[in-house]
Amino acid sequence: MTNRDRPRKLALLVALSFALPSGSAVAGDEPAKSSGRKPLQVFVLAGQSNMQGHAHVRTFDAMADDPKTAPLLAQMRDADGKPRVCEQVWISSVGCLGDAYSDRQEAMGRLTVGFGAPEEKIGPEFTFGLTMEERLGEPILLIKTAWGGRSLHTDFRPPSAGPYAWSAYELEQLKGRGEDLDQARAEKLEATGVYYRAMVDHVRFVLADLPRVVPGYDPQQGFELAGFVWFQGFNDLVSGWTYERQDQPGGYDLYAELLAHLIRDVRRDLAAPKLPVVLGVMGIGGLKEDKGGAQMHFRQAQRAPTRLPEFQGNVVAVETAPFWDDELDALQQRWEQLHDEFHRDAERHPNWSDEERDAQRQKATAAKLTPAERKRLEGLSNGGYHYLGAAKILAPIGKAFAEALLALRGAEVQGGK
Repeated sequence: MTNRDRPRKLALLVALSFALPSGSAVAGDEPAKSSGRKPLQVFVLAGQSNMQGHAHVRTFDAMADDPKTAPLLAQMRDADGKPRVCEQVWISSVGCLGDAYSDRQEAMGRLTVGFGAPEEKIGPEFTFGLTMEERLGEPILLIKTAWGGRSLHTDFRPPSAGPYAWSAYELEQLKGRGEDLDQARAEKLEATGVYYRAMVDHVRFVLADLPRVVPGYDPQQGFELAGFVWFQGFNDLVSGWTYERQDQPGGYDLYAELLAHLIRDVRRDLAAPKLPVVLGVMGIGGLKEDKGGAQMHFRQAQRAPTRLPEFQGNVVAVETAPFWDDELDALQQRWEQLHDEFHRDAERHPNWSDEERDAQRQKATAAKLTPAERKRLEGLSNGGYHYLGAAKILAPIGKAFAEALLALRGAEVQGGK
């Protein structure tokens, strides 16, 4: 196993009890209003690298060229064209700064850009918060816990799912690689549920001292746990050992079961039995991935909990495939091919100076890509598994998550917007 496969030692922030601090309420309950002020609305955003967010700020401009995203871009920038800084939305975020695999480095403050992975990037939190601020018009806190490269079957495994169950197929694969089975079992046991516990512990930690994150918070005002958004899945999608029947119907049934356990356990551990939940359905590759293959089956598993009677009307799946950009994806693939061809060519000219190398790269790019295509490439900043690191994809996703939660809660939209 690589170091990245091994569990990281999380230095937990504090030893916390299972009870939430006084003054809490849950969406659907009637919160205390002794102070005359509305309770602070608290939303928990959790998942792996796409909840962290890899859309660089420099990709914002590309949103202006698309009539579908230009209006949202206007909300993301202030009158000077700079990224908005929210007046009524604060955020505490862990797992998203510096090293994409960092454990609990916390960033906090008023919501703006820079709470992605790492700085100068955004995830769904930015437009989620902007949308909530516009629609609710009241103080909001986002608690974001997201760690890249983490699975639900192990890292985020919820307690009620029990210990990881090794299949005969997995054990056979380990034997074939000559691995020590006892060591593998011990490492799996140590890794199981580590990030689920870190997620819950950080939420409790923040809620236990709200003035630390939200200046001027009045304890008499109280707070309301208003929603939970889960955006995760890539590591489970590609876990061929855990889900050995990936290309078959039901191949990801285990993921659906684990996701249902996650919802129940989060509600229990945050003392929020009516907590509205949004599940972000993987959209990498766009709508064409729903026509067959592993991702089609995986998406079906992600939607499955919403069909359970206990989750009717309080858990909703949000499709992210409609926000994918097929043309941008194809253009990136062409650029990567061009990049590889150039490097192979450059290897045949070891005496090129840095200046010659840059000139030849620009010449090769100009020969294969039009000026319009090169401009479009400025709208991406990462790979396909990170939604191309494109704000024009991730920004609408964040807004869609917010709108889905508002619909679940039956929130009234201010101003008829």
